[in-house]
Amino acid sequence: MKKVSAGRRVSEIIPHALFFICGAMAVAFVIAISIYLVISGLPAIGQIGIGNFLFGTVWASTAADPKYGILPFILTSFYGTFLSVLIGVPIGLMVAVYLSKAAPKRIAAVIRTAVQLLAGIPSVVYGLVGMIVLVPGIQRAFRLSSGATLLAAIVVLVIMILPSIINVSETALQAVPKEYEEASLALGATRVETWFKVSVPAARSGIAAAIVLGVGRAIGEAMAIIMVSGNVANMPGLLKPVRFMTTAIASEMSYASVGSLQRNALFSIGLVLFIFIMIINIVLNIFIKGRSK
Repeated sequence: MKKVSAGRRVSEIIPHALFFICGAMAVAFVIAISIYLVISGLPAIGQIGIGNFLFGTVWASTAADPKYGILPFILTSFYGTFLSVLIGVPIGLMVAVYLSKAAPKRIAAVIRTAVQLLAGIPSVVYGLVGMIVLVPGIQRAFRLSSGATLLAAIVVLVIMILPSIINVSETALQAVPKEYEEASLALGATRVETWFKVSVPAARSGIAAAIVLGVGRAIGEAMAIIMVSGNVANMPGLLKPVRFMTTAIASEMSYASVGSLQRNALFSIGLVLFIFIMIINIVLNIFIKGRSK
């Protein structure tokens, strides 16, 4: 018996140790990335000046008198992310409700397969299709010199975040106990009322996780956006060429010399982007906890 109990203890200790190591590694990666960005980004901010860096409206890193103002990048990233999520979340939630509650099994299987295919398409393909189809369409529709605008970037982002929102939201809705819906129907509520007043609130935490994933995808995308947004350091306008924080890093990091102020400023943009994402996640988590009480 002692040998059996000792063997059981070992078989329990090893998995627990492995789980702890995996969890600790995840935390360590976040801490390491944070420290690296702080060490790499703060010197440039100190040299440029935090006010000039965060609130400057001119980015001219290769000029004779270089300027490193990233306010256009910050506002463009905020507007682009906010508008894409504002449009994408209702559409994704409606599709998730339809797939989990209303769609016939065959139709749901077809739509679900299409959504999964959308999730597997590389971002560069989204950018290529947007550049060939969407950008010329916007140019003709609004009679612009170029259709590579913030509007094109928002449309591409909406399409890209939909799979994440739909898949996670559908899983959360399917996990709602059937008893909740049956009780609602027994009290006289219609199916639609039950879906939106019982099932959706009950799946709130999962839907919020889907929104967080969508926000992360929208903020962090670079390749597709650089192909359809124009990549010009303008203040944001719906029909103007713009540059996001991610595209600013991707477009200049390849030729910025190691140790130069330009390269360090790009690391500083990465630090601001990281802080931006952390703030959004914290605000969403606080909102979710507040709503669940």
